[in-house]
Parts: sequence; C-alpha cells; structure tokens
Amino acid sequence: MKNILVTGGAGFIGANFVRYVVANHPTVHVTVLDKLTYAGNRANLAGLPADRVRLVVGDIADARLVNDLVQQVDAVVHYAAESHNDRSLRDPAPFIQTNIVGTYTLLQACVRYDVRFHHISTDEVYGDLPLRNAGMNDAADKFTPKSRYNPSSPYSASKASSDMLVHAWVRSFGLRATISNCSNNYGPYQHIEKFIPRQITNILSGRRPKLYGTGQNVRDWIHVDDHSRAVWLILTQGKIGETYLIGANGERSNLTVLQAILTAMGQPVDAYDHVHDRPGHDRRYAIDATKIETELGWQPQITDFSTGLQQTITWYRTHESWWQEEKATVEAAYQAVQTTEATRNYE
Repeated sequence: MKNILVTGGAGFIGANFVRYVVANHPTVHVTVLDKLTYAGNRANLAGLPADRVRLVVGDIADARLVNDLVQQVDAVVHYAAESHNDRSLRDPAPFIQTNIVGTYTLLQACVRYDVRFHHISTDEVYGDLPLRNAGMNDAADKFTPKSRYNPSSPYSASKASSDMLVHAWVRSFGLRATISNCSNNYGPYQHIEKFIPRQITNILSGRRPKLYGTGQNVRDWIHVDDHSRAVWLILTQGKIGETYLIGANGERSNLTVLQAILTAMGQPVDAYDHVHDRPGHDRRYAIDATKIETELGWQPQITDFSTGLQQTITWYRTHESWWQEEKATVEAAYQAVQTTEATRNYE
C-alpha cells in the first residue's frame, strides 16, 4: 500500500498508528482526516515529515469530502470516534452522529471506489464479564470473536452498531473490510480525561487522584504501540470479512493500576479519593487474542506493565505544555458530574 487514509489520526490511538507507519513503512504516505474536536490535537502529529503525512481537517460524516479523499488512497484505517463513556452518558447525540453516521459515510465511499477498509473497534461492544473467582477457567472466560454483543453504554452501543454496519457492507456489497476489537490502550498522547493520564496529571498538578466506587472494575491493558503493530498486520495480512481481537493479557483492577501509578510517582498508595461510581460501569473486560496470534503471528512486545507505565508517566511529566492548559477544564467537568450524582443520591 502506497497511500492510506487514517480517520481520527490526530487522536490518541490514531496518531500513534500514524507515527508507527511513518517510522516503519517508509514508502507509505498517510492522509489524516480529523475533525479536531477536543480529543484531536495537531500537536499529536508534530515533527512528522510533511512529505509523508497530510492533515485534512474535516468530518467523516461529510460525504463530499470523504469521497474526494477515499478515491485517492489504497486503504482506509478508521479510528475516528467519539470514545469517552462519561461523555456518552451526558450527551449521546455526538456518538450516534460520528460513530454510526460517520462510519456509514466511509463505508459507502469505500464501496464506491473499491478501497480496502479496516475498522477500529473496542472490546466494550461485548458488554462485561464477571469478576474472577477461584473456579474460573482462564481460557473460557474472555471475549472472543464469537462473543455475543451486549453493549452497556451509549458509547459502546454506537460502536457495536458501526461494527454491524461493516459486517453488513462486507456481505451485501462486497466491501473488502476487516474489524479489530481492542482492549484498553495506554501510552503517550492519550487525552487527560482517560483513566491513566487523568491520574498521572492529577498528581503532577497537585490534585488527588479519583477512583470510581471501590475500584474493583477490571480492564485489560495494552500499550498503544502493540495495538499499532497489530492493526498494520490485519490491514496487510488479515482475511477479508474477519474480526480480530487485540489484547495483551493485561488484566488489572482500576485500584491496582491507580496504586501502581501512585507508587511509581512516589506517593502513598492510599493518596486518592473515592467518588460516585459511573452508571452502568462494566465490571471486567478480558481479551482472548489467540486468533491474531495464530493466524498473523502477532505478539505484544511491551508485556511488562510497570515498564510501559513508567514510560507513560515520564512522557506526561516531560510534556506538561501538551496537557496543562486543558487540565482545569477537564477536572471542572468531572466535578460537575460528581455534584449532580451526589445530589441525586441524596434525594
């Protein structure tokens, strides 16, 4: 592939993928289509060569723009999405527009110009799993490509809907497409409303970290660089029409992750505040990545979570100018939600 379009390529996971392609595939030119909402940032693409990467500011639901861009490329890698659960609970409308209507617009263009399409999705489409107990079977107690869709939030429901659109366009219109559902990513350039960067930047800015409920909810963590390598393999070697799950056997409770951050940053492990739990908060995610490992030979390379976490902490510590201006706004929004929840519980 010589030319690819990366939607959402100025966001966290998309920008890291663009950087991966530039660093590892020198003959590929990348066009980034990004609306530059609060989660998209020109700075995420800073330093990349202008002859290899072009940023187009626009909406994936703009059919005229999408058609113009898609006919110029060999493949589309679709990262663009509204992705924050808390925001979807406050206002689902942007999630429906971007994640469903935007995906539909891209699919139509890719069918029209016979362009390869890869759709980035999430493990949250499967709902949640029970918390582990001594009698559980590790192999049988994870999400697989055969797992039933059971989304819990407006965000995950909109992503489930977009996955179903891709499946339908493959079958009905012969779209050359694949899907990947990945576990929770961490690493540089992640927006500070997300769990790990929020805790890191709270500590760096003199605020106490916040933990929903008891913190026993479990997430399956993967470094964003491992995700990028997996997506490239699926794009270039994956079987059309197939779904691949990407995970790194990184299950940890939110409490465990927060305590690891506190320890790595020289803070007492109890130096945090409990806050009201999020409505419909999924209990546990876990990915069975056997399919991508056996069919495509992918394996995660950053398997030591503490090392990856320390690298992430160092990045936020040395890039304060990237996040500092927005920090107060993000925390004010969280505080408003918590105040509303406290009032509702009191009533």
